[in-house]
Amino acid sequence: MALHQVITLSILENNVGVSDAVLLDPLTEDAYIENIQQRFAHDQIYTYIGNVVVSVNPYRKLALYTDSVIEEYRCRNIYELPPHIYAISDDAYRSMRDRNLDQCIIISGESGAGKTEASKMIMHYIAKVSGKGRDIDQVKEQLLQSNPVLEAFGNAKTNKNDNSSRFGKYMDIEFNYKGDPIGGVITNYLLEKSRVSGQSTGERNFHIFYQLLTGADPGTLANLKLTSDPNQFAILNKSGCVSVDTVDDNENYHTVMHGMKVIGFTEEEIEAVHQLLASVLKLGNVAFVHRSNVDGTDGCNIEDDKEIRDVSELLSCSLENLNESLTRKSVEVRGEKVKSDLNLAGATYARDALCKAIYSRMFSWLVRRINDSIRVKSQSTGKCKVMGVLDIYGFEVFQENSFEQFIINYCNEKLQQIFIELTLKEEQDEYIKEGIEWIHVDFFNNAVICELIEKTSGTKSYRMPNVGILAMLDEECLRPGNVTDKTFLEKLNVACGNHPHYESRGCRKNQSDRTLSHDIFRLKHYAGNVTYKVEGFIDKNNDLLFRDLSQAMFACGHSLLKDLFPEGDPALKSLKRPVTTGSQFKVSVTELMKNLLSKNPNYVRCMKPNDQKKPGVFTLDIVRHQVRYLGLMENVRVRRAGYAYRQTYSQFLFRYKMLANETWPHWTGDPKEGVRIICLAQEIDAEEYAFGKSKIFIRNPRMLFDMEERRRDRMHYLAVMIQKTYKGWKQQKLYQLMRTSQIIISARFRGFWAQKQYQKTRNATLVLQCFVRGWNARVLLRKLKREKLEFWAVAVIRKYFLGWKVRKEYRKKFRAQAGPKIVKFLQVALKKRFLLNIKKSLPSLSPTDPYWPKCSPRFKTTSDQLQVIFHRWRCVKYREKFDTAERYKMKEKVTASDIFKDKKEGYLQTVPLRFAGDYQNLRQNPKWKKMNEVNNDNHVVFADAVRKVNRANGKMVDQLLVVSTQAILVIEQHTMQVKYRIPVAEIKRISLSPFRDTLVVLHLQKHENGDKLSKKGDFLFCCDHAMEAVAKTYLVIQNSTSQAPSVQISKQFSAQFGSTSVQLNFQNGVQDIVGGIKIQRRKNVMDVLQP
Repeated sequence: MALHQVITLSILENNVGVSDAVLLDPLTEDAYIENIQQRFAHDQIYTYIGNVVVSVNPYRKLALYTDSVIEEYRCRNIYELPPHIYAISDDAYRSMRDRNLDQCIIISGESGAGKTEASKMIMHYIAKVSGKGRDIDQVKEQLLQSNPVLEAFGNAKTNKNDNSSRFGKYMDIEFNYKGDPIGGVITNYLLEKSRVSGQSTGERNFHIFYQLLTGADPGTLANLKLTSDPNQFAILNKSGCVSVDTVDDNENYHTVMHGMKVIGFTEEEIEAVHQLLASVLKLGNVAFVHRSNVDGTDGCNIEDDKEIRDVSELLSCSLENLNESLTRKSVEVRGEKVKSDLNLAGATYARDALCKAIYSRMFSWLVRRINDSIRVKSQSTGKCKVMGVLDIYGFEVFQENSFEQFIINYCNEKLQQIFIELTLKEEQDEYIKEGIEWIHVDFFNNAVICELIEKTSGTKSYRMPNVGILAMLDEECLRPGNVTDKTFLEKLNVACGNHPHYESRGCRKNQSDRTLSHDIFRLKHYAGNVTYKVEGFIDKNNDLLFRDLSQAMFACGHSLLKDLFPEGDPALKSLKRPVTTGSQFKVSVTELMKNLLSKNPNYVRCMKPNDQKKPGVFTLDIVRHQVRYLGLMENVRVRRAGYAYRQTYSQFLFRYKMLANETWPHWTGDPKEGVRIICLAQEIDAEEYAFGKSKIFIRNPRMLFDMEERRRDRMHYLAVMIQKTYKGWKQQKLYQLMRTSQIIISARFRGFWAQKQYQKTRNATLVLQCFVRGWNARVLLRKLKREKLEFWAVAVIRKYFLGWKVRKEYRKKFRAQAGPKIVKFLQVALKKRFLLNIKKSLPSLSPTDPYWPKCSPRFKTTSDQLQVIFHRWRCVKYREKFDTAERYKMKEKVTASDIFKDKKEGYLQTVPLRFAGDYQNLRQNPKWKKMNEVNNDNHVVFADAVRKVNRANGKMVDQLLVVSTQAILVIEQHTMQVKYRIPVAEIKRISLSPFRDTLVVLHLQKHENGDKLSKKGDFLFCCDHAMEAVAKTYLVIQNSTSQAPSVQISKQFSAQFGSTSVQLNFQNGVQDIVGGIKIQRRKNVMDVLQP
């Protein structure tokens, strides 16, 4: 809350250049453009002219529109923060909410200047700062979603802008008494429907056509009889541009469909719109061929009826009726209807007129349908507050300007007229309110141009010269006889030839002006001179649609066409000529002006920095042109009329109170008196300022800048004083803190030392006490032990005495040796019973049977020894059952257990499997027998197909591995040729991994002479019976050399490949390895990967 209460006036600081052009000094066009350029280079795209925001399109996204920025500008004074469109949006919203003043925000600028984006930012800001609630959020969402829908149907790619609005839009957003949006109304102006039938080179038709073809699913396109290729349609492919890099038609189509559903369009309505769009695309493909009639007149036929047939099915109309209405027209003469053929040009005109009529009327229906959804549903909330947003075309000056530019510039003239009137009125009202003498302001009053264009006569005679251009154009359109654009220009020359703002080659004053051709006229607008070519003025103003086409559309079964073409109803037959385009637009502009005059206006002037739509590029000529036609310098001059700057006394005093000793640091008196003291203290000339009732008025911006300079100097001085005072206070506090700390440390240390001495004395006392108590306890223990010993001795003496006494009494009754004999007899009897019980309960002869009979604790030791003896005996008996070969196999199993048990995965699965040894049945192979006659390796211990690993790259080759009693042989499997013969004495170590892989590494002895095997290095094999091969090789080496080889099982070990030592790393659980292992060598590292 405190942040909002402090007025920082940051418009005067922390900015590049001047934030408000009213304060610009000197006030020239070059200085103004240089200021805008300087701010643009630092991403400060907004500048004020009083309360008017001037925006320069950056052509890239800036971090100026986040939620945190919205919160920063919320409920803040317009001059409290740097210029921003959020500032004027907030000011308008709060004025409407808190002061019940209806507002309107007028956004203007040429195509590509960012008007559409500015309107969306304003609506986004209003949606963020207004209230919450289910119904309110629904209204907000509908208002926001109306933007992408209208953009799709009303925007198009032009040479100046990839998302150019081709219509004017005014939206009234209605709020309840709390400032929450509850509805709205949209008004559209002058859709550029001529774009439907043709576009300039490099431009596109309206976005929705491309979005439909790109984003709709194949089923929808098939139902609409369309293909997804825009080049297949004549109204899309003539300009040579069907796609734009900065526009995603597919994504935008889905956004539009979502927006239409949010707004409330039904599936039937959306399908009907799709059908109309498809019909327009199909109609554009309809071609005509010339036909000569018998009577000598020209006619035409449709070249291929496929397209027209598809249109008739989409619109549910008669094919014959549609065909005839496109190639013939009806004329009523004295009550009789006469039909005549259209020539090729007439049929083409009728086709294009129908395309434009369907699309433009569908667009108007869309606006009405959106209004039905967003309109305020109930009036129970009381009187509504209104905020309007006007996004309309800016002043247009092209190489060739036609009827569209004429009426667009007429609209801008009216907006400029309102701006001047309201700005001057606001200035005059403020001067009167503050009691300041009003100073007359000289400015260009464009009312004379507005009157030249729109003035009407009291009589309808076209001969009356005292009428405006629009009225004369309507009269010329209604006049019987031969009416052409040339006759219209001649009429203008006669009626307006003496007007100071009208020029034409047909006027006497301009007959020698060769810059004017004979088919143009020139108007001197407020923004500069514009020449208009009269060609097409009559046709575009008439905008005629043949009655046969209207009736054909009304007769269609399509759900929307009866609403779109009501004049086609035969029951409403009328010969009255439809209202001209110029008259309609004039009425719309008049209504718009009345609407704007009823509200408090706010202005956003948009400019584009270059024509290439590139970020960071600022073209001076283009910006200068826009500054002129937007009338920005005129705006600044009107705003600076009299006094250039004004501020409330409290805010002025708050900012400059340090410039006078009496007002610093606090002023408790009247703010006006405080301001007077500041001005006197600074010795400012009294003519440079004036005191109003609540504000001070400053005549020259230089005075304000001088005040700012003095304020900066004074702030620097005060900052030094504050620093000096603070540093002294800080050092004093530091000294006091250090002194207090020293006292505390001394006291704590003395306490600690006394406590330490006390603990030392206490510990010594405890030690002495412990020794004394120990000595006493030991004395007592010795005494108790002595007493216990004495009691034991007494008991023993008594026992022996009683025994002696009994023996003495009974000696005469028994023999002297009876007792020992009885004891011996009992001992022998117990031992015999123990042995007999064991004999009866002996376990089976299976060495794996763990059973052994239980016994008393007396014979536990004997029982354990007997169990061991019995187990050894039955193992001997078990072994005696086998011959020598079987015993050797058992030895191999035991050896495998010693090597692999609890060391290598998969060992337990091999325990029940027999070691076959010769898996290749070599003993029966004649090639092997023949080879053994030479090598003397008759006894085959192990033979199996293996995969030998290449030491260089890890690739594997199928070989035959044979282990005999003398050597290990590596044999070519198909030819039985010995590749390598490794004597068993040459193997010093065998290495394996602890995983399930089958890789075995045989490490060889190294010799100084470097024999062939030493040069090759260690051998790597992948063997499916790896554990059997290792166990048998182990025993062969042990039997041959009387020394067992070393077996290493590890995840990592080294191997010798020739003269190079290579590290083998085993990795388990590697993804994307299908079965087996994968071996990769990287220099001196070989990775063995397995799944």
